[in-house]
Amino acid sequence: MAENMGNLRRTHYCNEISEDLVSKEVTLMGWVAKQRSLGSIIFVDLRDRSGIAQIVFDDTCGDELLEKASHIRGEFVIAVRGKIRERSSINEELDTGSVEVLAEELRILSESEVPPIYVKDNDNVSENMRLKYRTLDLRKPSMQKNLMIRSEIYKITRDFFYEHGFIEIETPMLTKPTPEGARDYLVPSRVNAGKFYALPQSPQLMKQLLMVAGLDRYIQITKCFRDEDLRANRQPEFTQIDLEMSFVTEEEVMSINEAFLKKLFKEILDIDIELPIKRMEYQEAMDRFGVDKPDLRFGMELVDISEIVKDCGFKVFENNVEKGRSVRGIKVEGGDEAYSKKQVKKLESFVKDYKAAGLSWIRIGEEIDSPISKFLSEETLDNILEAFDAKKGDLILILADKNSVVYSGLGNLRNKVARDLNLINNNDYKLVWITKFPLFEYDEEEERYVAMHHPFTSPLDSDIDKLVNDKENARAKAYDLVINGDEMGGGSIRINDPDIQEKMFEALGLSQEEANEKFGFLLDAFKYGAPPHGGLAYGLDRLVMLFTNASSIRDVIAFPKTQAATCLLTGAPTELSDKQLEEVHIKVVE
Repeated sequence: MAENMGNLRRTHYCNEISEDLVSKEVTLMGWVAKQRSLGSIIFVDLRDRSGIAQIVFDDTCGDELLEKASHIRGEFVIAVRGKIRERSSINEELDTGSVEVLAEELRILSESEVPPIYVKDNDNVSENMRLKYRTLDLRKPSMQKNLMIRSEIYKITRDFFYEHGFIEIETPMLTKPTPEGARDYLVPSRVNAGKFYALPQSPQLMKQLLMVAGLDRYIQITKCFRDEDLRANRQPEFTQIDLEMSFVTEEEVMSINEAFLKKLFKEILDIDIELPIKRMEYQEAMDRFGVDKPDLRFGMELVDISEIVKDCGFKVFENNVEKGRSVRGIKVEGGDEAYSKKQVKKLESFVKDYKAAGLSWIRIGEEIDSPISKFLSEETLDNILEAFDAKKGDLILILADKNSVVYSGLGNLRNKVARDLNLINNNDYKLVWITKFPLFEYDEEEERYVAMHHPFTSPLDSDIDKLVNDKENARAKAYDLVINGDEMGGGSIRINDPDIQEKMFEALGLSQEEANEKFGFLLDAFKYGAPPHGGLAYGLDRLVMLFTNASSIRDVIAFPKTQAATCLLTGAPTELSDKQLEEVHIKVVE
């Protein structure tokens, strides 16, 4: 039977005991990580969120206390009062390994059944089991460390932006469905039959309204929701550090965020990042790395050989260049030995996931080995090898297709090869701003141009005339922060000129009536004086992953969902009773 704490009150966390406290009386409380009985002496590893302390029960404690200690098991919750003494054998693996507590009083506050999972790091249990028994999983030191770092990021964020004149303002969770984004989570209204709220995908429109309201500098750490197919590191509900500023340029938004990042890296990792952070235009990123979130920790940049092969005799290359497409490749140093022909076939299957028709390759061993070499003259082959600065032992991988396919295929192949060959230093941090994004992207399903970011992103001043007649080349005052190949945050300067906004809607195929129906509340506010403004939003979960070196987003969220958007702990989502459905005027159709 569980006891109460009685007069015992915790005086220290487990990790706070040290040689400075030898002979002092302390009271510790926590969970039993391990109990080892040697008959006349019992050792207990006591765990709380700070760490582990060793408790000793021996014949000096008295038979009653020793007997009581013999009954405690793993995950029992106990309170122990005793005196600190030096250990006879130091445990170098524990921060408290030079001392222990000789018990004088023990209270068993709660007993535990045998846990279905071990409460220890690297237990190799399935993720589903970890999520189902999340409270046990969260007792693990690694998980508690992740959440404590997450908490520290919250504090640093608030402290920094408060110091720089930002105001923290909450925006609504029940709002209006908005188009031009991911699918909304919808919430039926009981008091307004047949009508629905949406959970916000981001506070974008609300924070712009706050700028129109004259609040000048806004910050919020907020939940966002997107009902979309989940990838490994995507959650249906996620957390953003969201900010907006009035009377600023792109450089000013980036500058204050660089100061914030410098503070984060210094306080969390004790790393001094160099400022200003490198800038790279979108097109340069695509041409060099194939993706708009390049990992700069390794080389293997893309090489364009379109001019070399436009008349080479190999029809696949020639036809693509003739159609205005491109032929590009990457060089894998040492790839001739690293990848067998069978493994290169697997790389071909990999790029097909990115809509590539095939993958050409050239192996440079004792001799040149390539299925396309018979189509190429010796001069063309030499020119290709020279373009790649290829040497003996290298492997060249080439794609020929639409630029979008070539970029995507090679950009992702580059990252895969780097992982395969362990080219990435996880203790290295490469930061870059990607700037001057396209304002639009073509949606092949809808057969129209859509906003790459959102309809309120400002075009570059030089590209305003391209809004209607040259959408493909119109660029935005937009910027993404990329760290180690992951987009950590992104933002833009917003449109505050009604004439430019009208042109933007025209470019997107929205009539004035449709624009008013969807965004009327924002457009009406803009009629009464909207300042130039811009902002940025960080994916806080991704930041925590970066600073904890976590491999999964679910390891930095206390109660995450699975890839099927379910909660194994609570059983959500669940079916509703007929009465609950009737109250919100909904009927479920089989």
